[in-house]
Amino acid sequence: MSRPYGSSSPTVEGRPASAGPLIPHRSTDLPPTHTAIVCVGLPGLAISTEQGQLTGQGLEGFYRAGRRLLSRCQVRVAGHEPLAVQARSTAADRARFVGTLRVSPGAGPDPDVVVERTRHADGIERIRLQSTAHRSLRLPVEVSLGTDLADLSEIASGRAGAELPAMVRGSGLCWTSSRGSASVTADPPPADALASAGLLRWEFELPPGGSVSVELRVRPDGAGPARAAGKAATSPLAAAEATGDQPAVQALLRTSIKDLQALLLRDPAHPADMYLAAGVPWRCGLAPAEALAAARMTLPLGTRLAVGTLRTLARTQYPDDAPRSGMIPGPRRDAGVHLPASCTGTEATLLFPVLLAEARRWGLPEQDMEELLPAAERCLAWLRTTLGEGTYLGDPQPGGLARCEFQAQAYRAALLGADLLDACGRPGGTGLRQWADTLRTAFRNEFWIDDRGGGRPAAARAPDGRLVPQLGAAAVHLLDTGLMGGGRQAPGLLDKVQTEQLARLLGSPAMDSGWGLRGLGAKEAGYNPFGHRSGAVRVHETAIGVTGLAAAGYEKEAGALLRGLLAAAEAFGHRLPEMYAGEQRSDGSAPVPHPAACRPSATAAAAGVLLLTTLAGIRPDAPAGTVTLRPVSSAPVGEIGLTGLRVAGAPFSVRVSRLGLSLVEEAAEGLQLGA
Repeated sequence: MSRPYGSSSPTVEGRPASAGPLIPHRSTDLPPTHTAIVCVGLPGLAISTEQGQLTGQGLEGFYRAGRRLLSRCQVRVAGHEPLAVQARSTAADRARFVGTLRVSPGAGPDPDVVVERTRHADGIERIRLQSTAHRSLRLPVEVSLGTDLADLSEIASGRAGAELPAMVRGSGLCWTSSRGSASVTADPPPADALASAGLLRWEFELPPGGSVSVELRVRPDGAGPARAAGKAATSPLAAAEATGDQPAVQALLRTSIKDLQALLLRDPAHPADMYLAAGVPWRCGLAPAEALAAARMTLPLGTRLAVGTLRTLARTQYPDDAPRSGMIPGPRRDAGVHLPASCTGTEATLLFPVLLAEARRWGLPEQDMEELLPAAERCLAWLRTTLGEGTYLGDPQPGGLARCEFQAQAYRAALLGADLLDACGRPGGTGLRQWADTLRTAFRNEFWIDDRGGGRPAAARAPDGRLVPQLGAAAVHLLDTGLMGGGRQAPGLLDKVQTEQLARLLGSPAMDSGWGLRGLGAKEAGYNPFGHRSGAVRVHETAIGVTGLAAAGYEKEAGALLRGLLAAAEAFGHRLPEMYAGEQRSDGSAPVPHPAACRPSATAAAAGVLLLTTLAGIRPDAPAGTVTLRPVSSAPVGEIGLTGLRVAGAPFSVRVSRLGLSLVEEAAEGLQLGA
C-alpha cells in the first residue's frame, strides 16, 4: 500500500502545503454574526443586534448591493432609549423589535409606552409608539442617523472609516462621498432636522391608548425601492410544503424555501437568469461552486434555478484559446489544517455537467438542454485535457495533490457527462467511461489506507504516492454518485466492503457529533470543533452524507445524521447556518453557533430541501416518462408528506408512511412509476 503523506510537502504558489492556505491579512477580526438579527432580500440587507438600535458598530446597518447606506439609526423617546424586550425575525426579509418606556412620573413599574420597530431588508423601517397610559402624553421623539457608505469588505477588514457629514434634504437627511450617496426620508416629515447632529425630531400628542407611527426609507440617492429578485411574480423555486408527524419538518422546508428566495440574485446583464448568492453577510455575490451545489439540491423545486445558474456560469468559462479552456473560474477556499487551500473553480467545473445531466432527469426543457450542452462539453473537455495521460485529477499547479473529493466529483462528472453526451448524440462518452473505469480500479487500491480498524479513504494523494490519512467529512462525496436513467444511482468509486466501512466511520462518535458530521474527525490531529474545515459541522456535507448513506442502504447511519440536523435546525429557529461547532451532543445541550458563519446560507437552506426529499427517495427520469421512489424504509421522522414539488415540469406530491411506504398523490399526466 502507499505510504502516509509526510513532511516533504508539495508547494502551493511557492509555499509549503504545511504552511496552510493563503489568507488575506485582516486588521481586525471578523465582526461576529451569530447573535445578529438579519433581514435579507438581496440586493437589500439589514443587520442589527437584538437591541434593535443601529449603533454603527460592527456590521450593523442597512445595505444595498454590498454597500452600507445607513450605519446608525438610534431612537429616543422623551430623552430615553427604549428598553429592548423582544427581537425576532418575522420573515426572511423582516424583523420586529419591541421596547418599552416609563415616561410618567410615579407610574410604578409598568411601562406606559411601547415602541415597536419593524425593519425590512428593502430599506424601510416603521417606528410605532403605542400609549398604555391613562392620561394624554406629550412625547418628543428623536432619531439619530449616520453612515459611512462603506463596502461590506471594508467593514469586514476594519477599514470602514468615520461617519460622513449629513445634509438636510426634503423630509430627511442625505450623505455624499466619492463612493456614492444615500438618503433617509421620513413620513410624516420631522418638525426639525439638524444636519450637524444627524438628527430628526418630532413632537407627538398621544391620547390614552393612542398610537402614532413614523416611516423611514433608506435609499441610494436617486434610486427607488430595492426590488428583491426572490419577490418576482414568477419565482424559479416552487412553493413546496411538508406535513408529517414532526412539526419541525414543515418548518424546515418552509424556512429553507424562504431563505432561498431571499438569496436570489439576477445576472445584471441577463436579468432573466437568477442564481443564489452564497450566504449572508460575507458572501452576498456569486460563488460558482456553492451556487451550483445549491441549485442541484433544489432540483425538486424545479429546474429554472438550475438553468439560470448554468447560463450565468457558462458566460464565465475560460474561452477556447485560454490556458485553462473550459474551466469555470472560482476562488481558493480553506481546506483545513492538513491540506492547502483548494480551487473551487475545479469543483464548479465538475459540478456543471452533473447539474445539467440531473436537471434533464428532473424535466429540463429540451430547448434549455440544447443551449447549455456546449458549455458542459467544454467542462468535460477541460477534465480530459487536465488529466492528460494521468489517472488522478490533481490541484492546478505543478506537483499538486489529488484530493479525495475531487476524484469523486471528477468520476461522477465523467459518468453522468458520458450519459448526457450519449443521450444527445454527441461524441466523447466512451473515453470518459474508460477513464472512470481506470480511476475506479486505481482508487480502490491506491487511495485506501488499511489499518486495524478496517481502513479509511485517504484525504489526498501526492504525485509520489504518499497519502494524507486524516478522515474528514469531505469523504461523503464518495457516496454522492449521481442520478442516472431509470432511477439508478451511478456506481461509486469504492467497492462494497469499503463503502460499508466508510458508512461505519461516518456513523461513529468521532465523526457524528449528534448534530451532524464534523469536518474533521474528533480523534484526528488538528481537530478544532470551530474549525471551518477541521471540525465544525458543515450542513451541506452532512446533507450529502445523509443522501449518500441512504442511497447505499445504510439507513441507520443516515437516520442518525438526519435526526441530528433536524434537531439542530429546530435549535436555530429552522434557519440553519452554513456551519456550527462540532461539539458533542448531550442531554439538554444545544448546537453551539460559529461566530463567523453565514446565516442564511444557500447550501444550508438548499440542504433542507435535499434532506426532506431524500426521505421520499424521489428519482425521476423525465425523458423516459418515469419516476422511481426509494423511500427511507426506516421512516426516521415518521410519516411525511411533500406537496408542490416539480417533476417533469408539473406539480408532484408524495407521501411516505410510518412504515416507509410511499404513495404518489399528484404527478404529471403520463408519468409512470418506475420499478
